[in-house]
Amino acid sequence: MELPPPGPRGIPPLLARLVDDSALFPPSETTMADALAGYLDNRAGEYAGVQGVFLCPASRLPEMITELVKIRPKEPLPLSLIIDTGLGGVPKAISIVESRDELLSLRMVEMPAPSDVDEVWLERVSEFVPEDVVRVVEPRRGVGWLDGVRNVIEHGSWPKIRCGGLSIENFPSVDEVADFLAVVSGTPGAAFKATNSLHRAVRHADEETGFEHHGFLNLLVASGRSLSGGDVREALANTDGAALADEASGLSDEAAKAVRSLFACYASATFDESVTDLKGLGLL
Repeated sequence: MELPPPGPRGIPPLLARLVDDSALFPPSETTMADALAGYLDNRAGEYAGVQGVFLCPASRLPEMITELVKIRPKEPLPLSLIIDTGLGGVPKAISIVESRDELLSLRMVEMPAPSDVDEVWLERVSEFVPEDVVRVVEPRRGVGWLDGVRNVIEHGSWPKIRCGGLSIENFPSVDEVADFLAVVSGTPGAAFKATNSLHRAVRHADEETGFEHHGFLNLLVASGRSLSGGDVREALANTDGAALADEASGLSDEAAKAVRSLFACYASATFDESVTDLKGLGLL
């Protein structure tokens, strides 16, 4: 899948369509109406070029369509369908989306993988999802996790890495993220998506929970280093936002596009917070 061109108002290639909207997912408690309104406002705003697709669970498709009929958007909503109804529910969900093509443009289908990420299951994913739609599969971390990541890539899907959540177990270590990047960057043409707890640019400790959160800027810089043979672990662990921003802004357009061909996008429930961090670091 080719990267989209830089967004309006000169959004740099490193940041174009980087942030997918996950306002419908925990810990957010945003209503469907408010989530859609916020997304559409951002798509029309100054930093529209940073915004990616809108994420919606398959189980909430009817609700979303009802709201979109009320809103009557000027163009179809770029959608990533999150499969929470099991693999068997994929054909019906896709059929519903395709029947409302005046409202929805299906760009991506995302789903968790079974524990063993077996080839038969992955082949069914390929059969169910149209060729022009990106398939994103999330292997579970644990024993054999990286083998699952390799299997996902071999079957033409993007692996997804979950970088946080509501408990400490949901946060992968720096070493785990580095190992993941080594597998994906070591496979020509492979790309990945990241999700959860990545709304801030730079690695930090959450004031309420004390959990160490990965930063999406850390991931961008680490992805660049993984392609050029640099110190990936140092980039992931770095809490110096200015230094990370300097390294990111120093990438040539060609290098930035290579980074984004690897690190395709990440999901965040708070687009404004991501943009505020990028502005504060001088990247927007």
